[in-house]
Amino acid sequence: MRHGKKINHLGRKTAHRKSMLANMACSLIEHKRINTTLAKAKALKQFVEPMITKSKDDTTHNRRIVFSRLRQKEAVTELFRDVASKVGDRPGGYTRIIKLGNRLGDNAEMAMIELVDYNELYNASKPEKKSTRRSRRGGGKSTTAAPVATETKAAESKSETKASNEEE
Repeated sequence: MRHGKKINHLGRKTAHRKSMLANMACSLIEHKRINTTLAKAKALKQFVEPMITKSKDDTTHNRRIVFSRLRQKEAVTELFRDVASKVGDRPGGYTRIIKLGNRLGDNAEMAMIELVDYNELYNASKPEKKSTRRSRRGGGKSTTAAPVATETKAAESKSETKASNEEE
């Protein structure tokens, strides 16, 4: 039984797994997008999102915590300088995983993981929503114009009937 075993070991020992995730996180911060297997992308998402949350509050303590996990000074400075300013108002969900299909060699599921705020294709073309709402109660037609039109039609039909009666 696997009660309480939430971490994906990725077929590696602990030290190897932590080093691999640290290297992948540094690559993600540097390049803003990387291609990897789906299992590694999901593990990387769990690894990197708490560090991005810590980078929003630039304190020495948070820098030391992030540096102890990333182990690259350049990645830490870029995370706290560039990435934190870009995701400052976002409450979470800093990464996006897009499935790419299967790898030719071993048929492994491939995925692209990227930082959400750095993709201009998805963020640039969001149309503004209309603030007005339409109701189902005949909002398109004016309610006062309809009775006037029926009254004029009724008056015309009465005058036509009187004219036809006078002719006879």
